[in-house]
Amino acid sequence: MDYNGGLVIAMKGKNCVAIAADRALTAQNHAISFNYQKIFEVNPHIYVGLPGLATDTKTVAQRVKFRVNLYELRENRRIKPKTFGSMISNMLYERRFGPYFVEPVIAGIDSKTGESYIAASDIIGCINEPDDFVVSGTCTEQAFGMCETLWKPDMEPDDLFETISQSLMSAFDRDASSGWGGIVYIIEKDKVTVKALKTRMD
Repeated sequence: MDYNGGLVIAMKGKNCVAIAADRALTAQNHAISFNYQKIFEVNPHIYVGLPGLATDTKTVAQRVKFRVNLYELRENRRIKPKTFGSMISNMLYERRFGPYFVEPVIAGIDSKTGESYIAASDIIGCINEPDDFVVSGTCTEQAFGMCETLWKPDMEPDDLFETISQSLMSAFDRDASSGWGGIVYIIEKDKVTVKALKTRMD
């Protein structure tokens, strides 16, 4: 889990959710790429962050896309965030004896009810669905500290962006294997806003 580094955070706001990740790809603290994608679109209302081993991140992202497409073709409707959380959990638990080294973070909004949803899972699919925030990656201790300090209930999208950005940047500044800027997705019922963060590049 520590080989490639990285950090993903998801937070709840008022009728919105946010998911953010750093942009670095490292290998045992050696920088490889500064534009590495850790967050993937599942559908217009659900995003999943996959920090962990880079090769498994790519594999799980492809398998997730396949399973979601299969589900939506069979059911003839968009997958709901909570259902997607169960799908991720099942997929990882199937591989529990030879697991994928990723700890997914899910953020989404139910397009019908407008209910926000965040979740995180360990490498064998044990899901955690809190009401405030979830973190995953190599600097989770620092991220938990910042999130607990800055998060407050019912934040508007702009406040949520500021809070998740500050939490992300403060956490990865203290970790050699993550950083090099960040990307933030603010998901609302009718739109998704993507913002890039420029940070120290050393």
